[in-house]
Amino acid sequence: MHFLLKYAGNVAAVLLTVNIVPGITIAGGWTTVLLVALVWSVIVTVIRPVLQILTFPITLITFGLFAFVLNAFLFYAMTWIVPGFSIAGFWSAVLGAIVLSLLSWLIHKVL
Repeated sequence: MHFLLKYAGNVAAVLLTVNIVPGITIAGGWTTVLLVALVWSVIVTVIRPVLQILTFPITLITFGLFAFVLNAFLFYAMTWIVPGFSIAGFWSAVLGAIVLSLLSWLIHKVL
């Protein structure tokens, strides 16, 4: 049950992010939204912690700013995995990753 609530929170965060951030579009309806939320959940749970450990020296040198670049790259990587999900450019990916992370955190705290 806890997993379903977290997943529903991610779906809501993805929908809000697509509506808030310009340059991020989803074509394909609910199927694409559900797939984006699933892929983002897997990326945040499995891939991002490993990459954070591997890029820790760079993050330390840049006083944590490289973490934004890493999140933007992972957010943009979803365009390669999920058909129908597109991001216009780097700054849209940075803003989208920040908004999606903040909304996911906020929704999970509320739930």
